[in-house]
Amino acid sequence: MNARINPIAVIGFATLMALSTIHGQEAVKRTTSQRPQIEVCFALDTTASMSGLIEGAKAKIWSIANQMISAKPTPLLKIGMIGYRDRGDEYVTKVYDLNEDIDTVYSNLRSLSAGGGGDLPESVNQALFEAVNKMSWSPGNHLLKIVFLVGDCPPHMDYGDDATYSATCQSAMKKDVIINTIQCGTYPETAQVWQEVARLAEGTYVSIGQTGGMQVISTPMDKALADLNVEIGRTLVPYGSETRMREVKAKQAASESAAAPAAAERLAFNATTGKVVQGGGDLVDDLRSGSAKLEGLKDQDLPAQLRGQTTKEQHAYLDQQAAKRDELQAKITDLVKQRQAYLDAEMKKPAADGKDNSFDSKIAQIIQDQARRKGITYSTELQGLDRSEKK
Repeated sequence: MNARINPIAVIGFATLMALSTIHGQEAVKRTTSQRPQIEVCFALDTTASMSGLIEGAKAKIWSIANQMISAKPTPLLKIGMIGYRDRGDEYVTKVYDLNEDIDTVYSNLRSLSAGGGGDLPESVNQALFEAVNKMSWSPGNHLLKIVFLVGDCPPHMDYGDDATYSATCQSAMKKDVIINTIQCGTYPETAQVWQEVARLAEGTYVSIGQTGGMQVISTPMDKALADLNVEIGRTLVPYGSETRMREVKAKQAASESAAAPAAAERLAFNATTGKVVQGGGDLVDDLRSGSAKLEGLKDQDLPAQLRGQTTKEQHAYLDQQAAKRDELQAKITDLVKQRQAYLDAEMKKPAADGKDNSFDSKIAQIIQDQARRKGITYSTELQGLDRSEKK
């Protein structure tokens, strides 16, 4: 097999098994020894009418990511995002490329707010074009590549210099990118276009409530996990440039300022992927993965507590931090398992109307359904979802 080896190492803690990723540069068939790959871009209407869904997504992004990586073996996940409004608004699109650093994805989502709009059509055509053509999709058809178009208004069809959604759907098919459409609200003209886009790009159309209907489920384990998130943050050893060290600290600070359920979901994601901070930059993680060597680092690239020390003293400090982390990670892993069992039991309870029509549940169901096309399977199927809207 002519795949190149990409040294994306996944660090195992005392309770976790190290995983490896083989990321082919050409279309290759996955073997059972390789992790499946999932790349997802959300093209999200960020006009004022979408405020409820955007705020709900901020609270649920880690939960959504955890659902996506719950297949076995654990998929390598990348998420991109495009926020769109319309010409004449503060911006037409904001593009955030595909990224396996979900901490950064979370930060990007938090930076989005709802505003503008006021008239009905939006720059849907441009957002969809950029989702298909400006994301750094991996080549080949061995991985799952998905766009979710999420909004409540139809596209402008009177912009003469726009790429039409029908042409974009053709481009998506050539790149093996599936386009799914999620309509918020009930405007008929939007439904017509959203259904056509999904049909043209072999995707799924669903309609949900205007605000997305997302429910944050609190568990008895959330507070303890949020406390452990703070403790494990104290074992971080940021290194590299000053900018990179600030980024690592900012990611941890953002997680500590999040509500307890979101912090717990982040810890669950990190436990599954074997990292304490996404995107690298922590010396304890990177030494374990082999992506960094202490002896090759300049003094100015080290945190203040390691500068001017002997290599022996530096290793002693890092070993101490690693030991603390392993102890905390064992507690986290146990609590994450308890929390997931609690959530599984809650998810099995039927909704009041007999179906779960929330944004995050629809995302999870569509991912599960379409992952089968690439041989990716999920051991636990979502319960109580109404599939009658699937096209």
